[in-house]
Amino acid sequence: MTTLTKTFAALSDDTRLTLVEKLLKRGELPAGTLAAEAEISAPAISRHLKVLREAGVIVQRVEGTHRYYSVQPDALRAIHGWTMDHRAFWSGSLDRLDTLLALEPDDTPGEGTE
Repeated sequence: MTTLTKTFAALSDDTRLTLVEKLLKRGELPAGTLAAEAEISAPAISRHLKVLREAGVIVQRVEGTHRYYSVQPDALRAIHGWTMDHRAFWSGSLDRLDTLLALEPDDTPGEGTE
């Protein structure tokens, strides 16, 4: 599985996506805070954090008995790059469609006149 595939797979779960969004908005947070604010158990949050960490979406920092989590910027850059590559594709495709739709029926490429 490629890194980008792992990233998208990890973010495909609502709980994990919510955790990442929270970390993006608020910055580094301790595991206890993430668990306390979740609607699921602390062990379940821990499993979700592990999936995100193994996919390279977040990083963990240990300080004594506390674990702190933050978003891995490289993972976001990879998503951004992929999105921008595909945005260019769709933008070009939609521009070509607009051009075709703007043509008069008699001007359609590939059709001759009778």
